[in-house]
Amino acid sequence: MIAVIQRVCEASVTVAGTPVSSIQAGAVVLVGILRSDAEADAKRMAQRIGGLRYFDDARGRLNRSLADAGGSLLVVSQFTLCGDCAKGTRPSYVRAAPAEQAQPLYETLIEALRADGHAVQTGVFGAEMQVSLVNDGPVTLIAESG
Repeated sequence: MIAVIQRVCEASVTVAGTPVSSIQAGAVVLVGILRSDAEADAKRMAQRIGGLRYFDDARGRLNRSLADAGGSLLVVSQFTLCGDCAKGTRPSYVRAAPAEQAQPLYETLIEALRADGHAVQTGVFGAEMQVSLVNDGPVTLIAESG
């Protein structure tokens, strides 16, 4: 599982012109699920997202976690994160999990984040989405479950 975590001042998701979710301060998490991923990977990723320290402390150092900062999450599935760009000009998506495997793992990730006490909003799995966000910092991290 691959996650791109972007600290934001605010963010929202729109599908077909209709707003479906939004958050204020927190993080947008774009999630790519690999064929090799299992439920344990989703739970490990939830712990990583919640435990990483990417919010400023009183001295301006990245020393506070999402929970410490009281932020929210906007979690969006994005299979293109699994793309392999090593050869040619067209990425290969053979590593990406098919939807029937990916969706339950995406939902497991969300449930694990909520079980850990995080306020979580989501995109719509498999939908064509427009994600708007205002980066804070900018702070952007890439995390992998393995």
